[in-house]
Amino acid sequence: MSDDFAFSITTTRFDEDYSPSENSRTTTNFANLARGEHRRQNLRRALAMIDDRFNGLAGRHDPSRDRYTVELEIVSADLQFTSAGESQRFPLIEVLDVQILDRDTGERHPGIVGNNFSSYVRDYDFSVLLPAANENTAEFTVPDDFGDLHGRLFQRFVASEAYRERFSAEPVICISVSTSRTYRRTGHHHRVLGTEYQQDDFSLTDEYFARMGLEVRYFMPPGGVAPLAFYFRGDLLHDYTDLQLIGTISVMETFQKIYRPEIYNAHSPAADVYRPTLDHGDFSPTPIVYDREERNRLGKAQGRFTEEALMKPHRAQLEQWAARYPVLVG
Repeated sequence: MSDDFAFSITTTRFDEDYSPSENSRTTTNFANLARGEHRRQNLRRALAMIDDRFNGLAGRHDPSRDRYTVELEIVSADLQFTSAGESQRFPLIEVLDVQILDRDTGERHPGIVGNNFSSYVRDYDFSVLLPAANENTAEFTVPDDFGDLHGRLFQRFVASEAYRERFSAEPVICISVSTSRTYRRTGHHHRVLGTEYQQDDFSLTDEYFARMGLEVRYFMPPGGVAPLAFYFRGDLLHDYTDLQLIGTISVMETFQKIYRPEIYNAHSPAADVYRPTLDHGDFSPTPIVYDREERNRLGKAQGRFTEEALMKPHRAQLEQWAARYPVLVG
């Protein structure tokens, strides 16, 4: 086996003209928005929501609240390796990269890479491996090594030459809070991230991202109604500028309002003790078409694709390679 598995990166502009390519993961949230008869309207509205939220949060820099535009690129990472003398390529991860355009000066500020996170191997772990481990068990069971391979792949990608050539900062992934956990407000408040919450226990997602070397903190941004989960390496509060943090909040809170309006577009903000639920009825849906059922269905299909195209033929080779690198738990 050659050393090493390598990574390659391609990028696609995410704007109102975006259309998913044949190689794009069909369950990515941005791909879901870009299909069907309402695709252009969906994208235009989503991008306008992002800009509005960004300028609202950056208001102390710009009282007129129209100074900044957020530009997004989809970052697609492929895994490349040789097996049985044949070159192999597998689509591994997709994230978003943020750039912030100052329309007053024409200057572009780098945002944070990560934000939305999408992974074929994660689809396999949650849609194929985990259900198989619980087929004949009375209690929910998680394999001891659940997420180890995925975590090593992610950490090697972030350490790779391909990543470091393009991105100077560590990634931050921002997703919804878990509906299986209770969150309690702390006394800590950050000028941009807002009010911090702490969960009663680690969720399965928290533990999975920890295998990727990522810690988690929960903040409800100013003007928001529910905390967001921020997964990061390093120091979330001091490694990034205010504009960078605002970029991640504006992008991911907008997406969550579209995907999970029951939580992020609720009519009342989270209380001191908060248990998120998708059964909440006091919310407003956005005028953006999003198909949650399709996303769940395609996630299972992509998990099976990963099983057939990557895990069955190459798992032993992958695990042999991955065993040479420690799992750095966040």
